[in-house]
Amino acid sequence: MKVKRNIIEIDESKCDGCGQCVLACAEEAIEIYDGKARVVKDEFCDGLGACLGECPHDALKIIQREADIFNPEAVEEYLEQKELASKKHDTSIACGCPSAQIQSFDPTAYQIHVKSPTQPQSNLANWPVKIRLIPSNAPFLKNADLLVVADCVPLTLPSLNETYLDGKIVMIGCPKFDNRDEYVDKFVDIFNIAQINHITILFMEVPCCSGLPKIIEKAMNITGKNIPVKQQVIGIKS
Repeated sequence: MKVKRNIIEIDESKCDGCGQCVLACAEEAIEIYDGKARVVKDEFCDGLGACLGECPHDALKIIQREADIFNPEAVEEYLEQKELASKKHDTSIACGCPSAQIQSFDPTAYQIHVKSPTQPQSNLANWPVKIRLIPSNAPFLKNADLLVVADCVPLTLPSLNETYLDGKIVMIGCPKFDNRDEYVDKFVDIFNIAQINHITILFMEVPCCSGLPKIIEKAMNITGKNIPVKQQVIGIKS
């Protein structure tokens, strides 16, 4: 049933796909598709505009137009389906991907294999490192200090290994092109299971990367956790 009502409108010419609006929408009525924010279905948008203040480029506004009536029951079903799909996706990765085999490392053991005193030593303490591949109940997460890194950071920050990795569990991902809802769900599970001690977030200075700390913030809000967090913005030419 269509009625004339308030609903969100997205100016794609201004949108850079940063995803801030996605995290702000409790109904998850907005998704990033082909690098742009789009309304999934009109019936998922309540028209209240909680997402408006989150857009750094003023690409969102509330307009009145003919649209499907807001349907909270459909929203609830949609969110449940997404949650089930996310859990199935996590299980298939953990069971089917050989590279996702959980491993913990003692960085000092690397010294046995170095060929010369000048060869850099790795401080990596866990595998896998991709956010999507790390099971929420991985043993190395228990009481860990997390280093959550946008995946472009290692290419611009040569000192990442020696300055940041030591003593931390690394989780790497892209807040623009990966599914942010899956990231939020993953961190919610981790925060509920693992008793994380501290989180350091490294993300690029570009707008789309600023979604990474928002993901962590949303997961902590959902779980009611108050984990100490340190953020650092990395320049494109650090």
